Amino acid sequence: MVARRVAEEVFAPRELLILSGPNLDQLGVRDITVYGRTTLDEHVERVRAAAAPFGLSVRHLQSNFEGDLIEAVHDARGRSAAIVINAGALTHTSWALTDALAIFPGVKVEVHLSNPAAREPFRHVSTLAGVVDGSIAGFGGLSYDLALAAVVELLAD
Repeated sequence: MVARRVAEEVFAPRELLILSGPNLDQLGVRDITVYGRTTLDEHVERVRAAAAPFGLSVRHLQSNFEGDLIEAVHDARGRSAAIVINAGALTHTSWALTDALAIFPGVKVEVHLSNPAAREPFRHVSTLAGVVDGSIAGFGGLSYDLALAAVVELLAD
């Protein structure tokens, strides 16, 4: 039993998967009054640097296609310890992505740069909220930093 626990600790996934949905590849130029000037690559690199001292590697996928994100969630099982997801507009519409996340056994944190609850009514509903460990929204780029802090704490438990 001790050998098994040691093996699980040694071989436990230490990867954080960041998933970015439609139009997030346009950060830095898309509606900077809402999303800021920081690019998606800059957000990811900041998380990567902050995750390294905790022994977490970061893999990132951005796609404008729902199926790519679903496949990435499926691929993450057994490979990633956690997923931080900014699904963009798919947050409000994708039951398929919600179903995929529901079967991922690791930590899951939903993140948004803006505060969807303070925006148009269609953005007030998150299909993902019921299957993630928590949602962080409205803090601009700090939302990603807070998501990483949540992942680190939840993985430590």
